Amino acid sequence: MSEPLTYAAAGVDTEAGDKAVELMKDAVRRTQGPAVLGGVGGFAGLYDASALTRFRKPLLATSTDGVGTKVAIAQALDVHDTIGFDLVGMVVDDIVVVGAEPLFMTDYIATGKVVPERVADIVRGIAQACEVAGTALVGGETAEHPGLLAPDEYDVAGAATGVVETDDVLGPERVRAGDVLIAMASSGIHSNGYSLVRAVIRHAGWELDRHVAEFGRTLGEELLEPTRVYAADCLALARDEAAQVHAFTHVTGGGLAANLARVLPSGVVATVDRSTWEVPAVFRTVRELGDVPRGDLENTLNLGVGMVAVVGADGADAALAALRARGVAAWTLGTVEDLHPDADTTDLVAGTKGVQAGAVRLVGDYR
Repeated sequence: MSEPLTYAAAGVDTEAGDKAVELMKDAVRRTQGPAVLGGVGGFAGLYDASALTRFRKPLLATSTDGVGTKVAIAQALDVHDTIGFDLVGMVVDDIVVVGAEPLFMTDYIATGKVVPERVADIVRGIAQACEVAGTALVGGETAEHPGLLAPDEYDVAGAATGVVETDDVLGPERVRAGDVLIAMASSGIHSNGYSLVRAVIRHAGWELDRHVAEFGRTLGEELLEPTRVYAADCLALARDEAAQVHAFTHVTGGGLAANLARVLPSGVVATVDRSTWEVPAVFRTVRELGDVPRGDLENTLNLGVGMVAVVGADGADAALAALRARGVAAWTLGTVEDLHPDADTTDLVAGTKGVQAGAVRLVGDYR
């Protein structure tokens, strides 16, 4: 007579999942203020929405995302406490683009085998990033998928909800000719384009433990550099009347020009001057190792610009000063102008992500 099959025999260890929750719950609690009700482990996270009564006409903003194939780098290095910054940055920094304050976030981890310490490391990173963003982590889920994912494989995703007063929504409706583009430096590759990056590394035959003099550390350490979380900095800037913020764009998949075009109104063109910044070493290395065309790099990676603020011309100096005071490297990237009917449009980037709006032109050469 054959042995009876159990859930554990099928590859799912519920006790490991319980242990993971115990290891992570203190980090999660540190993100939760008085607006979060209940403890860790409930069926649903509860958030006290009575705070929204301070708004005249509140709009809820929501976003969801993952971190793509960057998880493969974390898995290869067996380092899992930074990937949470990538997840939070990808989600909450999309929300602040419209001027919304991210209120709370949830996460989802799918793995071939629940290793409590590994799952706890991932969630601790998420919680630490939520603290930086000023966002409560109100819940999450860890799912064990034996047979679908290898024991050491996992993927992460998250979703967040924020709120903004109707009159304070940022975006194309506020942008006008004469506005100035303010760049905020990225911390590295962030969480987009890793399929290209990993292909280049394989092509070059480089190992992740290779020390790279230009980086001052190993290749793996450079590639695992966490995504900068801009949420608190952008919200502070938006609330600074002297900065005259009209729009933000989060430079994620598709690169700088494609994402900037999404927040411009029809009839204008933003001119981005490449000579205003030096492309960081990691991007130059990817280009050289893979002989990657400049256009492909620009359409895939952030090349050192992680977020852009579109501000009124009279607010540019105040915006730069405010960002630098918060420790964010920032510089004037370009300007917004009217697009003349007879202008040459062959080099313009427009109509990305299904959005028919403004256009972007990149000019000059990088330093």
